[in-house]
Amino acid sequence: MKAKILVAIALLLALVSATACTAASARTPDNTNQGMQEIVITTSNEFDQNQHVQKEVEIAKGETLVVTLFSNATTGFSWDEQAQIADTGIVQQLKHEVVGAETNVLGAAGTEQWTFQAQNAGTTTVHFEYSRPWEGGEKGVWTFDLTVMAK
Repeated sequence: MKAKILVAIALLLALVSATACTAASARTPDNTNQGMQEIVITTSNEFDQNQHVQKEVEIAKGETLVVTLFSNATTGFSWDEQAQIADTGIVQQLKHEVVGAETNVLGAAGTEQWTFQAQNAGTTTVHFEYSRPWEGGEKGVWTFDLTVMAK
């Protein structure tokens, strides 16, 4: 039992360290940039009310889509780095980054951010899961499903 607790503490410290390091190099997307749309959920409120959130977005071919979701790595939970895209011929993931909290308060939540680009016209879904990634950890505690209509 002590070994499991020590492993859990070590994992938690590693996650906090990784989040802190990423926060130093994180940047906020330029909201004035044309050809880019954003979906932003930066608090847990929406997921507390409904663990399985769904949204839709319409974007143009070639346009960039940035999805930012609430995350708190200090709890052991994180979103899957690679989003599950039903049709990568329509939308492709360009990157994923963890953005730390904008405060020095220990245990404060941050966000995770994905950047996608519409490759071709069509409709596809992008699925995200918030889980504890280790073996035996809770999976899909929160989910976010985004229907993307590329024109």
